Formats: sequence, C-alpha cells, structure tokens
Amino acid sequence: MDEKVLAETARKMVAPGRGILAADESTGTIKKRFDSIDVESTEEHRRAYRDLLFTTPGVEEYISGAILFEETLFQATSDGTPFPKLLADRGIVPGIKVDKGAKPLAGAEGETVTEGLDGLRERLTAFREAGALFAKWRAVITIADGLPSEYAIATNAHALARYAALCQEAGITPIVEPEVLMDGDNTIGVCEAVTRQVLDATFEELRLQRVLLEGMVLKPNMVISGKKCPQQASVNEVAEATVRTLRRCVPSAVPGVAFLSGGQSDELATQHLDAMNKLGSAPWALTFSYGRALQAPALKAWGGKSERVEAAQKAFFHRAKLNGLAATGRYSEAMEEAA
Repeated sequence: MDEKVLAETARKMVAPGRGILAADESTGTIKKRFDSIDVESTEEHRRAYRDLLFTTPGVEEYISGAILFEETLFQATSDGTPFPKLLADRGIVPGIKVDKGAKPLAGAEGETVTEGLDGLRERLTAFREAGALFAKWRAVITIADGLPSEYAIATNAHALARYAALCQEAGITPIVEPEVLMDGDNTIGVCEAVTRQVLDATFEELRLQRVLLEGMVLKPNMVISGKKCPQQASVNEVAEATVRTLRRCVPSAVPGVAFLSGGQSDELATQHLDAMNKLGSAPWALTFSYGRALQAPALKAWGGKSERVEAAQKAFFHRAKLNGLAATGRYSEAMEEAA
C-alpha cells in the first residue's frame, strides 16, 4: 500500500471548487432514466450517453473525478479512446463502483446489507489495470418505525471497512458511502441522530480494520428531513445540522466529504452544499458526488438524439459549474437563470 499515492488521489478528488460525477448507474437504474426520455437502454445508447458527459468541453474545471459502472470502465469514446484514459488525460480521476447492491439482511425485516466482498480482491486488481484509481461502495440505512437496528448499522459498517481495506491494499482510494435514506416521514432531528450513529459505527470499523483515513473520501447523506415529513427543514437548518454532525463524527484526517444528493432536486442539492460552505472553514473539503442531480438536465436535453448532444453538454456543464461554485460557497440562486 502506497500511502502517499492513496492520499494524493483523495486530495485530487476533493480539490477546491471541484466534485465527483456519479455516472455509475447500474443497468437497471439507467434503464429507468432512459425510459423517462423514451430511449431504449442498449449498450450503445449507454456508451453514447456517458461519452456525451465525459467529453463535455471545459467540464474538468468543475469535475475532479467520475465514478463508472463496470460496463463503462471497459467502453470507449466514438473515436476509440478508452473512457479511463479520456478522463485521466483531462485531469478527471477515473473510478469504479464495486459493490453488488443492497440485499435483504437475514433476520432483519425491512433492512439490507450491501454485498460484493466475495472475489473483490481479484476484481480490484483487474479494475486497477483498466485504469480505475478509486472505487465506491454504498451501504443503505433505512429510517422507519423501530429502524434502523444496531445489527443493520454494524453489519454495513463492517462491510464498508472491509471493502475500504481491500481497496487500499490494491492501491485504489476508496469512497466510503454510508447512506441514511431520506424516503420516510422522519424529522431532521431523527435523521441527525441516526446519521451520527451510522458515522460513529463506520469510523470505528475503519479504525479497527486499519484503513488509512488520509487515503479515503467520505460520501454521506446530508442531514435532512424525510421526504414525507410535513415540516421540511430550511436550507440553513440542513447545512447547520449536517456540518454539526460531521464535526462530531468525522476525523479531521479525512481529506474530504463528497455528499450524495439522495433524491433532492438539482437546485436544492446545490443550495444545501453552498450553505454549508458559507458557514466557514471546516477540517475537510465539503463537495459533491452527485448522479441524478448533475445529470437530469442533460439527460432531458439529450433525449437520445445526436443533434442534441451539444445542448445536453451545455446543460451538464452549467449544473457542474454551479455545484463547483457551491463547493466554495460562491453560488447564488440567481445563477440558475443562466441555464
């Protein structure tokens, strides 16, 4: 394990004013996205869409890394350039999603554990050879009546740390993603309490399994009201609760926190990130690792038509730019009109 290389990659991923594009949708997830624009989810359409995103002019100014699905890692641009090489040549760190998805947790109705540890060491070697410099593993925690259980939290934290240790052994910087879902009717206070519990358990397992904190990136949920909660927290309340939670749970050795959007609207995810950075200095970079919240305008503008690629790229660049500005606290809602 080369600690300097791992740490250097992590720092690049959370460089000031830049964030990570999550383009790692599984085949099933991207089919749902394509269904929304009446585009068939063929391998070529998936390749063309990722090509559109990765070749957007100037986007490297605001995008530091890109998480790829395994299929995408081994695809290429229309001129034959492998996607990992294209990204690396543009100064965008190529990465790979390595988990196999959340599956029902035995003995815990309504809860899941993320699978994919079997054979991971060998897969990481192949991914590293293909050009991936970082990886991502997502654990999913549900808030509901009596949930989450300590069992589900502990099991997922253990798996996250095992994955992270294997990544670092392979020379790959891990993104550690413990996501507390925002789908329920819970208040922001409940989300804060659960998020603290999840982060505490995760960092305890990372410590036990000897994961180099300087050589990883944390990808957590924001502390936010559940979607069905009748009283939605304000942007400033979300920012304050999220930063407060991170200060209590996340060691300063971690280079950066790249938030997931978790189903928030494009603009709201940007506003929350900006509000956090406007609170003042923090011991870690606060940036983004968005999927749908970065891609939705581009996907709609593209519609599967080659003549709309330029319009889609402009929409993607605009969203990336606004989030890059939010990552340094320089965003304003007035900037949305430029779209």
